[in-house]
Amino acid sequence: MPAPTTWLDVAADDPFGPATLPYGVFSSSDGRPPRVGVAIGAWVLDLGAAARELDAPFADAVDAPALNPLLAAGPATWREVRETLTAWLADPAYEGALRPHLADRARVRLHLPFAVGDYVDFYSSEHHATNLGRILRPNQEPLTPNWKHLPIGYHGRSGTVVVSGTEIVRPMGQRKPPSAAEPDFGPSARLDIEAEVGFVVGSPAPLGTPVPVADFAEHVFGVFLVNDWSARDLQAWETVPLGPFLGKSFATSVSPWVVPLSALEAARVEPPARGPEPLPYLRDADGQPWGLDLRLEVRLNGHTVARPPFAAMYWTPAQQLAHLTVNGASLRTGDIYASGTVSGPGAGEQGSLIELSWNGAEPLELPDGSTRTFLRDGDTVSITASAPGAGGATIGFGEVAGRVLPAEG
Repeated sequence: MPAPTTWLDVAADDPFGPATLPYGVFSSSDGRPPRVGVAIGAWVLDLGAAARELDAPFADAVDAPALNPLLAAGPATWREVRETLTAWLADPAYEGALRPHLADRARVRLHLPFAVGDYVDFYSSEHHATNLGRILRPNQEPLTPNWKHLPIGYHGRSGTVVVSGTEIVRPMGQRKPPSAAEPDFGPSARLDIEAEVGFVVGSPAPLGTPVPVADFAEHVFGVFLVNDWSARDLQAWETVPLGPFLGKSFATSVSPWVVPLSALEAARVEPPARGPEPLPYLRDADGQPWGLDLRLEVRLNGHTVARPPFAAMYWTPAQQLAHLTVNGASLRTGDIYASGTVSGPGAGEQGSLIELSWNGAEPLELPDGSTRTFLRDGDTVSITASAPGAGGATIGFGEVAGRVLPAEG
């Protein structure tokens, strides 16, 4: 399939070219409230205003301060909007109507793109899980007995999901180093990042109705980037017996642009070889797995420290959705879930500092001569990603970034 074209001056390799068309929410200096936009090259198209101008049947779904009405409209509307946008941007006859609704992307403010419902985070990279097992349980099998039978996850705190650019206050909490007799209280000394990929639910599913693997694309609207900030010292002390809690719930950053699933058909790949065979509800449907060839890049203070490959993930997002609903848990519009840390088998492919520094034993060297094991106050972390698109195009995901502020209190 050839890559789509546009009458706008957009470079063929632009990650926000007409093959991508990601959705977000923006505001500008004109004083108007936040509204849905679509990124195209260096511009943002005010989608609601354009839809009203051209009397599009989906105008009510996109003329809104968040993506939720479009998410709730369902797959038929998602396809109609994308097909219409592609046609508008390809045909010069629409230029006169659309030009007034284009804003300079560099001059707008980006907001959280959707109102978040529930938030689930998974643990689906075999390489990440194996590395952490070797670090934290050196005399045991690195993977727990259940790991290859089900996608392990936990429920996060949706109220602390923030948009890229939000500053992250170092969390306070209880910590107990192995050498200490008793825990103490203070700011986390082992603040970490987790480079992840997120998925947002559009079409809901009622309580008591599991979602099969094959129905993934009927419920999930699109994909975004996630940094699941982690206080490793708080997490280590609190995890037994119920798992992550305050070491995770202080902040999760997400990118402002949501790439629709339909932009990623050319990026679909087979997941890695797996065994044992999963139970029937987790088996890929009709030979159409949802492994994705996404290439992430993690930068610390502008310096690239890792390039994690999402194609190496053991459990796919379709399997994750099937598992999180198999007990009858409902889905709501705006629910999100994240992949878990993305790590690969090679050097520099790990999506967390605990792996990259091997729990502090092998500090990272930065170009300014400093070293890092975990994050210092003032550090900025950014995560970007790209994927192959139709006709050789590059699909971009924008960036999720955040700067660490000192602890308060």
